[in-house]
Amino acid sequence: MDLNRGGNPFPPDANKLPLGVTRCGSRELHWGKRTYIMGIVNLTPDSFSGDGLDKDVDSAVALTRRLEAEGADVVDVGGESTRPRAVALSVEAELERVIPAIRRLVAKVGVPVSVDTYKGEVARQAVAAGAAMVNDVWGKDPEVARVAAEAGVPLVLTHNQEPRAYRDVVAEVAAGLKGSMERALAAGVSWENIIIDPGIGFGKAREHNLELLGRLEELASLGRPILLGTSRKFALGLPRGAPVAQRIWASAATVAIGIAKGCHMVRVHDVKEMALVCRMSDAVVRRVRP
Repeated sequence: MDLNRGGNPFPPDANKLPLGVTRCGSRELHWGKRTYIMGIVNLTPDSFSGDGLDKDVDSAVALTRRLEAEGADVVDVGGESTRPRAVALSVEAELERVIPAIRRLVAKVGVPVSVDTYKGEVARQAVAAGAAMVNDVWGKDPEVARVAAEAGVPLVLTHNQEPRAYRDVVAEVAAGLKGSMERALAAGVSWENIIIDPGIGFGKAREHNLELLGRLEELASLGRPILLGTSRKFALGLPRGAPVAQRIWASAATVAIGIAKGCHMVRVHDVKEMALVCRMSDAVVRRVRP
C-alpha cells in the first residue's frame, strides 16, 4: 500500500487502517498477533543501566546469541548513551563503536539487527553493514528518514523534546509523533515501515512518563504500531542506584501494562524475563494461547 502518492502523505482516518505487516530483515512482524521483543545491545561505556559493552564485539555477539535464544525478535545496537547529561558522540566515534559490531552480528547471528542512532551518516553506514531497522531517538536529521526510505527498512520514530514543559503530555506527544511521521512519509518511508515510540524518559518528568503509560491507547489514533521502551528506566520512579533485580520487577509491570494499553513491541534488557511477561499478557489481552 503506497500512501505517499497524491500529495497527502499522512492518510485520513489513519486509525482505521490495518497495521499490516512490516518486514525486518528475514522476518515479518505481523502487528497485533503477539507482542514482539527488541533486545538491547549497548556498545557504550556509560550506559545508565550498567550493561554497556563499549567496543567489545565478541561480547556483543555472545549477548545477541543469548538474547535471541531467550526470545528476542530483533536486537537494537547503540553506540551513544541516551542517559540524561550524557556526552554526545561525534559521527566518527559512533561509527567506530557500532559498525564493526553490526557487521559481525549480521554475519554470525540470525536475529535482525536494528541500529539505535539519530545521525544520518551512522544510519547510512549501519544499513550498508546489514542493519535491518533504524531506531531514531530524536528525529532531527532528515537524512535518517531518507536512509530508511532508500533502504526500505523500518524506522522507529521517538518523541523527544527539551525542555520538559507540557499542558497535555499525551496530546502533545501524539502531535509531535504525527509531525515526525509526516516528515518520514515525505522523505519516502512507506506507511508499513513506520513504528512509533512515545519516548518514555526522553524529555519528560516522572509524572509525564506515568501519564503516558496510563493513556498509551490514545496513540492508536496515529495508526501505527507502538514500541514501548521502559526497561530499567529510573524516569519511572526507580531510585538511583536501584539493583538490577529491582529494575526487572518494575520493567515487568510496565511491560504488562503497556501490552494491556495497546503496545506492539517492547524494547528490553532482560529478554528472558520479559518474554514470559509478554506471553502471559498476550494470552490475556490478545487471546494468544501458548
